[in-house]
Amino acid sequence: MLPGGRHAAFLISNFHIFLGKTEATIKNFSPYYSRQYSVAFCNHVRSEVEQQRDFTSQFLKTKPPLEPGTVLYEAELSQFAEDIKKWKERYIVVKNDFAVESYENKEAYQRGVAPKSRILPAGGKVLTSEDEYNLLSDRFFPDPIASSEKETAQPFVVLPKEFPVYLWQPFLRHGYFCFHEAADQRKFSALLSDCIRHVNHDYMKQTTFEAQAFLEAVQFFRQEKGHYGSWEMITGDEVQILSNLVMEDLLPTLQTDLLPKMKGKKNDRKRAWLGLLEEAYNLVRHQVSEGLSALKEECRALTKGLEGTIRSDMDQIMNSKNFLIGKIKAMVAQPAEKSCAESVQPFLASILEELMGPVSSGFSEVRSLFEKEVDELSQNFQTTKDNVQLKEHLDRLMTLPLDSMKMEPCYSKVNLLQERLQDLKSRFRFPHVDLVVQRTQNDMQELMENAVFTFEQLLSPHLQGEASKTAVAIEKVKLRVLKQYDYDSSTIRKRIFQEALVQITLPTVQKALASTCKPVRGWCPTLQGGVLEFESRSLYSCTNWHLTPCPLSPHLSPSRSCRNTSSSSLQTTPV
Repeated sequence: MLPGGRHAAFLISNFHIFLGKTEATIKNFSPYYSRQYSVAFCNHVRSEVEQQRDFTSQFLKTKPPLEPGTVLYEAELSQFAEDIKKWKERYIVVKNDFAVESYENKEAYQRGVAPKSRILPAGGKVLTSEDEYNLLSDRFFPDPIASSEKETAQPFVVLPKEFPVYLWQPFLRHGYFCFHEAADQRKFSALLSDCIRHVNHDYMKQTTFEAQAFLEAVQFFRQEKGHYGSWEMITGDEVQILSNLVMEDLLPTLQTDLLPKMKGKKNDRKRAWLGLLEEAYNLVRHQVSEGLSALKEECRALTKGLEGTIRSDMDQIMNSKNFLIGKIKAMVAQPAEKSCAESVQPFLASILEELMGPVSSGFSEVRSLFEKEVDELSQNFQTTKDNVQLKEHLDRLMTLPLDSMKMEPCYSKVNLLQERLQDLKSRFRFPHVDLVVQRTQNDMQELMENAVFTFEQLLSPHLQGEASKTAVAIEKVKLRVLKQYDYDSSTIRKRIFQEALVQITLPTVQKALASTCKPVRGWCPTLQGGVLEFESRSLYSCTNWHLTPCPLSPHLSPSRSCRNTSSSSLQTTPV
């Protein structure tokens, strides 16, 4: 079904282009996904057979997830309505799915009326000045006639109030919001940044074998095209990520065929371009959703019929896999170690030093904020001796991790990585420092959630006792939680440093070895039929980059995807 809008005629006339690009991408992506699905499913069955568990030590209690539909933010504010090209007062609601919902008014929201708009800000960027927004949006609007234009620069959107918030998104129309007060602007922009962080990275935290298979397939798919390392468009869910892959190929065609034909003033052309881009993206996303669903069903049908056989032949599968792993290790170990020694090892200490400062400062700030809030709770109780007020204060403490304004000073410490790691963009061709920043900030928020939850759980038995004993209990529980926080913080920071170092430097090694480590297709011709054919696909995939030695440092371990593929295959001797 085609999306509506004034660009529908163009989309209809060029439907074959969108359809062809989408079908080609899914067709080319399918072999990678099928192979990685086999690997991930095989490892999933193996973990069940061997009853493998995650032995990551943690002292703080893990806070349960919020109930679906929990409201994080609601307020009336000015929003630019793209359909009527006017500013309107809207009632904005953000729930814990991190979508920005816009309603006619509060009463419409309370009656359960469908929102007038719903923005899921995957891949977005938040800006609070017109100049910053124009600079970013113009960078993604390669106007072919801008250099010959002599019109006076006009605001893209005329602001009705003094304090704007711009939400830029790569393939969707941008969001525009406005406030009378700077404090309201800061609160909303901090909240949007939180939403973007979670929408960008929450899918990658999923532990299902299907999610693991998809992310590894995307990595290999792009690697085959010569793109190594992280990709800034791995944001949102799997449909959004695969749609981004299609748009990456489609965008140059749109720019070449369409932009030169656009008429009118720059802002009119820009607005038309953003509208067409959104409708093209929605069309692609619809087709991708159908294609990916069919692909997943094919893979599920294959594995469903083989699960019993895989379980019974697991020893044979693992022996064959380990045999091939040994052969491949012997082949790539020497060039990998040489590449590491020359291109990576000399820079590891300096990169780690630049990482440690901002990251450690951020976690220290989280600790200080927690201690400060608990001290205020304690002092208030010692003054009032009121258990009811204490319970109310404790409830407010539980919402601290969701308070974007209070958490912002903690997150800002980590933002310094953007400046500290600038040289990585040229030395290691790693331009996506913001991915490291956002994941670290998510870890900080999660640790704060665990800290306040543990505090509440440990203090609860003491809430009905004498005031003097309760005051003593608050202090004792605080000190206990701080000790647990220090341990967990140290563990998390070590993981962040390890994963960041691998994420930054491993692509350099991969690229250096690319010419000698190309996968050989059809290399297991003797494994035909049933579980052996399935094993062939698994072995083919398992002996790709994930099983290449990662001898970066005595203190490094592979990334999550590497660990999940085959932990035994990655016990290599460091340089």
